Amino acid sequence: MMMTSEWAFILDEADALSSMILSSEPVRNYQQAHHAVYSDRVLVEKIAAFNRMKVQYEDVQRFGKYHPDYHTIMKEIRKLKRELDLDEKVANLKLAENELQDMLDEISLIIGKSVSEAVKVPVSNPFFETSCSSGGCGSGGSCSCSA
Repeated sequence: MMMTSEWAFILDEADALSSMILSSEPVRNYQQAHHAVYSDRVLVEKIAAFNRMKVQYEDVQRFGKYHPDYHTIMKEIRKLKRELDLDEKVANLKLAENELQDMLDEISLIIGKSVSEAVKVPVSNPFFETSCSSGGCGSGGSCSCSA
């Protein structure tokens, strides 16, 4: 590929977009929420305990209810998950992650549609899917789009 002035312009625009994203409010919110979670020693230990329990949970899932520790591990994983979900710092981090992901999805759609209306852009939130007017191809209903 040969470097042309058009490619140089595109690279400059991509750098500018990257800088705008990194200095945006959703990124700042995410960074603050991430720091709040991972600077709390007790919370980090709870997350580590949950991750260790997830390994045991995956082992139990291979054998199902026939695993000797099935009920114990299932009860414990739910308890640990609930503790994490009810923690305000973890909840704020999840909200910040979703806000940032929504912003990135919107940017992806804008870039994709600027190239062509036919460009399919994967997004994490079905609210942003605009390729099918009947609610999305995965909605379970009859879809009349040509995807």
